[in-house]
Amino acid sequence: VQLQASGGGLVQAGGSLSLSCAASGRTFSSRSGMGWFRQAPGKEREFVAVISWSGTSLYYADSVKGRFTISVDNARNTVYLQMNSLKPEDTAVYYCAAAGRYTYSIKEYYDWGQGTLVTVSS
Repeated sequence: VQLQASGGGLVQAGGSLSLSCAASGRTFSSRSGMGWFRQAPGKEREFVAVISWSGTSLYYADSVKGRFTISVDNARNTVYLQMNSLKPEDTAVYYCAAAGRYTYSIKEYYDWGQGTLVTVSS
């Protein structure tokens, strides 16, 4: 499967960005997990949010809960991450990824997009 992430950019603190992840190459099970992860400079890649391909289950990291919203459009094979009230500490390369099941464990994600840079200025 190919995952193409887009939508990153430069935004001021308090602003918003919307990321997209277009998937192609195979059909996903309703139980598949589509996740967003991020990696800040000098830090390990960390979990941000996950949604089941059916859209019925979702989960967020505490650091983004209440500010970020993950969603899926099955017809477009696309997963979105709406990011509001952005903070400088949200600055990172954001990656979308696919797993065989709904999970927030990074180890279970086997297909990764190329990443899109989000920079939040103070």
